[in-house]
Amino acid sequence: MSQYLTLLPVALWDIGLTLVNLITPKRKVGKVTPAGHPGEGGKWPEFIAPKEGDSRGSCPALNAMANHGLLPRDGKNISFKELNHSINTTFNFAPTFCFFVPNYAANMLKKKYSSDTFDLADLDLHNGIEHDASLFRRDAHFEPNQSTIHVPFVKELLESATGKDADGNLVLTQADLSLISSKRRAEARAENPEFTLDKFHKTFGSANSSTLLTIFGGRIKDLETVLLEERLPEGWESRIRESQGLTIITFNKTVSKVEKGIDESKFAAVVAPTEEPASPSSVHKVAEETS
Repeated sequence: MSQYLTLLPVALWDIGLTLVNLITPKRKVGKVTPAGHPGEGGKWPEFIAPKEGDSRGSCPALNAMANHGLLPRDGKNISFKELNHSINTTFNFAPTFCFFVPNYAANMLKKKYSSDTFDLADLDLHNGIEHDASLFRRDAHFEPNQSTIHVPFVKELLESATGKDADGNLVLTQADLSLISSKRRAEARAENPEFTLDKFHKTFGSANSSTLLTIFGGRIKDLETVLLEERLPEGWESRIRESQGLTIITFNKTVSKVEKGIDESKFAAVVAPTEEPASPSSVHKVAEETS
């Protein structure tokens, strides 16, 4: 019940922050990470890969934060308030988002947002936040350890990019993300005898993947490092420059477009995925052949 009581205040707060973003200057390039915080000027704390016994989960961004010491390096005993603060300063998500998601996680784990702690692996409660048809992990039915990166999926995702930004960098587009998500859902539905993906988790899945377009600007060079190494590139900063960060309202515009563009029927006849990544244009070829 307490989770639902927070919705209206957070929604009103988010509307206010969205309006402030519309009338205030954006943060300057190179000045997105707040002064005095880790990552200021693109200088991130040392990357140290997790050692045996450390806790990691299915979210590459949270794992990267632990690998850089932005969260406890062992990934354990993290307070929900600490997660809120670290997501805000690292990725420039708005305070509303940074409260809402950890608060949701606390309720999911039946813990108190204000006083309890969690390990990163705790977040992989199946069909809580973690879900089938991920773009980065095999379904939990096949890989219970959701910290395991499934390299073929990640490479296929990166190779599906068709866009270019203003500087000529190869980027994922909304259409690319919708298409590869269509393929993953069709594959997972075909191969996983315990496959589940309700409307809520479809939207949650599109929200997870939409961070690639928003926070990371879809840039393939950066995403290779984040998704395959779970490391923040040297010199990187969030692509969100709004003064109050990426609000839930603004973020949901991207999420809705990605989800609306997903059409599993384009890949209805696709075989279960192999261990080998697809060729760079295979996803688009299959979609063209079935359209």
